[in-house]
Amino acid sequence: MTHDGRNFDDVPGAARAQHPQTRAVHPRLTHPTGSTPLGVPIYQGHIFAFDGADEMAAAFEGPRSAFFYGRFGNPTVRALEDAVTDLEGGAGALAAASGMGAINAVLMALLRSGDHVIAQSCLYGGTFALLEDLAARWGVEVSHVSGNDAAEVRDALRPRTRLLILESIANPTTQIADLPALIAAAREAGVTTMVDNTFAPVLCRPIEHGADIVVHSATKYLGGHADILGGVAVFADEVVHHRVWKHALELGAAPDPFAAWLAVRGIATLPLRIARASETALDLARRLDAHPAVTHVAHPGLPGHPQHELARRLMPDGGGAVLSFDLEGGREAGRTFTDSIRLASLAASLGDVSTLVMHPASTSHRQLDAAALAAAGIGEGTVRVAVGLEHPDDLWADLEQALAKTS
Repeated sequence: MTHDGRNFDDVPGAARAQHPQTRAVHPRLTHPTGSTPLGVPIYQGHIFAFDGADEMAAAFEGPRSAFFYGRFGNPTVRALEDAVTDLEGGAGALAAASGMGAINAVLMALLRSGDHVIAQSCLYGGTFALLEDLAARWGVEVSHVSGNDAAEVRDALRPRTRLLILESIANPTTQIADLPALIAAAREAGVTTMVDNTFAPVLCRPIEHGADIVVHSATKYLGGHADILGGVAVFADEVVHHRVWKHALELGAAPDPFAAWLAVRGIATLPLRIARASETALDLARRLDAHPAVTHVAHPGLPGHPQHELARRLMPDGGGAVLSFDLEGGREAGRTFTDSIRLASLAASLGDVSTLVMHPASTSHRQLDAAALAAAGIGEGTVRVAVGLEHPDDLWADLEQALAKTS
């Protein structure tokens, strides 16, 4: 059998009496002819063969070369990368086995010992921990800024500043970073900007505001059904894409093709899910804002949100499906509330079709002490709600009964 899928019986002069063992190892490969698959096929195999040495050598050159080994690329994984590239308006993308895999690939490819990073104060806990680790092991210096004022970025700049890290919607405070102003300040100094857009796919397109790299945890909204782990980094420039791709090969963060296939399937309903969940989140935020047990509600759609007008400019189609609120009783009230929910699930993720609730001070941000929590804008009684696709009245009934128990 040749590598284009023909059986040896089809090749003049080839041996026609292959032993059963040989024929078992070399089955006929079927390539679609005359029609096109409606969905993305799953290419689970990780090895691809060539008819010549030159063709195989060329496959090692870059992320858009021919497929030859799964860690370098896979057709199903490429479909995911292309889908998210289109969503974000980028030049290319790199898929990884998790969101942190994508973030690690970017940071470890672009930073060296002694480099300086400017990072938003309200960062995902995993990113915060990674920066601390790089500081301890590599001597990468980190300065934190609020994300509200471009002057803070300019003041933090140093000769070895290499990267500005922002989040479109911060977790769990729902703070909106002033992407156009902050990115412009970084670009003036030749500094690369990476934006974590996990909380706002479809709603926000950071590359349109000048971002160089956009990262997603595909585990969340892109997959959308709590059944995969995955991450994607999208690049505005193909040169940076190639640089990070080369490092990712050694990092070994390649995703499984089946997980990539599930993410592609999830993306098909992403705009509908985001729109519905964002609408419900704003409805719940308004009801919580009027509840006596709640001292503060954070959702960009509320007029009282500090970045409400900025959110309307950057995300005119909605402020996202995540909200947070502070309880009168502090840490104990937060734990009582999360113990009391019945319809929503007590879980650490977001972006699922079902609603997930968590208490950040004892879970995702447990590595922060009281002072660090306060600096990040998180209270000891803060509760985060990642809204799903249930009816808003049913969700409110669950939240209301849990709120009653906190008093």
